[in-house]
Amino acid sequence: MICVKNYILIDEKYEIGEIIELKKVHPCGVNTWEVLRNGVDYRLKCTGCGHIILIPRIKLGKMIKVKKS
Repeated sequence: MICVKNYILIDEKYEIGEIIELKKVHPCGVNTWEVLRNGVDYRLKCTGCGHIILIPRIKLGKMIKVKKS
């Protein structure tokens, strides 16, 4: 991750079909999402209820759970 003026840019590009984990839990009780589209905006599908959202890359960078190395 790269931090530029309070923005966290994700240096990884998530591939279509990849499952990512977010910090907050969706109201259905799941915090894992499937990537349907990548680019400037990401289209994500909840793996629990199937809800689809469109989210900017910068905002997604703040929401992704950081994996401990």
